[in-house]
Amino acid sequence: MSCCDETTARVPDTDLSRRSLFKGAALAASVIPAARPSRSEAEGKQIKLAYCSQLLCGVPYEVARAAGYFKNHGLDVQLVYTRGGNAAMQALVGGAVDYAATALDVAIQAYANVGADIRRFAVTGRLPLFAVVTAPRATSQIQSIKDLQGKTVGVSALGNADHALTLYLLKQAGGDAQKVQFATMGVNLLEALRQGQIDAGVVQEPALTLLRRAGARVLVNAMELEDAKHYLGGSFEFMGVSVRAKDIEQRRPEMVALTKALADALKALRGMTGEQLVAALPKEMTTGLDLKEFGEILVRHRDALYPETVEIDLEAAKRVEQSLIAGGLIKSGASMSGLHDTSIVGG
Repeated sequence: MSCCDETTARVPDTDLSRRSLFKGAALAASVIPAARPSRSEAEGKQIKLAYCSQLLCGVPYEVARAAGYFKNHGLDVQLVYTRGGNAAMQALVGGAVDYAATALDVAIQAYANVGADIRRFAVTGRLPLFAVVTAPRATSQIQSIKDLQGKTVGVSALGNADHALTLYLLKQAGGDAQKVQFATMGVNLLEALRQGQIDAGVVQEPALTLLRRAGARVLVNAMELEDAKHYLGGSFEFMGVSVRAKDIEQRRPEMVALTKALADALKALRGMTGEQLVAALPKEMTTGLDLKEFGEILVRHRDALYPETVEIDLEAAKRVEQSLIAGGLIKSGASMSGLHDTSIVGG
């Protein structure tokens, strides 16, 4: 499971049945189609690209859609919103979509544990969407990751990426994970932390902003490059696009165009205002949010979260692999060399 699981997805309502949209796909039930599919005027066959519907993950794809970068490169891309990264990957493997944009941990586990014949060829996120924070009332007792020993730490679920990352951070800090009590609480830890029901937890935005405001201590903010360098050794490859290996030669020109469109979006989003970034997201996905504050969050994190190019960083990918081994999600010694295809970008 990834941070981008079904509980973090903000999937738009849809009038289309899964059966009618994905008839004949082996895993159609795992996928929920977009309420408003992108309507590119580009010529050619429509391609379907699924992603997990987590807002921070989707910004480059939504900017590419809304600003017309897909169309500019001759692509008619329908973004398909799924309930989590695993559902997006299942849709790809099952033939329901042409591409899947997921966190790297999802792709690694599909490749290493399930034997999915996929290739990852472009990257749109270089840091995980996590921060390890204390409860406001526990700031004096917990001042470092190692201080989590003897404490209760909230995670979404055992074996999820947030749990694996915490285990990895403990190992790097010389801590003993056996001395930490992990509480599985789903992704909404905000109130449990504010009320002191747990000592610390792994959160995303906007919970991080709200907890900081309440006086919580941030132990590690993996959404900041300096913390990533200090605690993780550098960038920690996150969102990226995968394709079925058997389709690569047929789709190669299309894949090159897709990477160019996403590269344009990554460049453009660095100069957009918070209001413009929020406007690029489907309204169905931002309903209920404080849009001004969310726009400020996007601007604050964008330079760290989103890379300047779509090129795969193999060293950053290796760090993700090591965290999954530390968390027991993949076996030590599993080879990831065949997962990454570095021939597309610049091709």
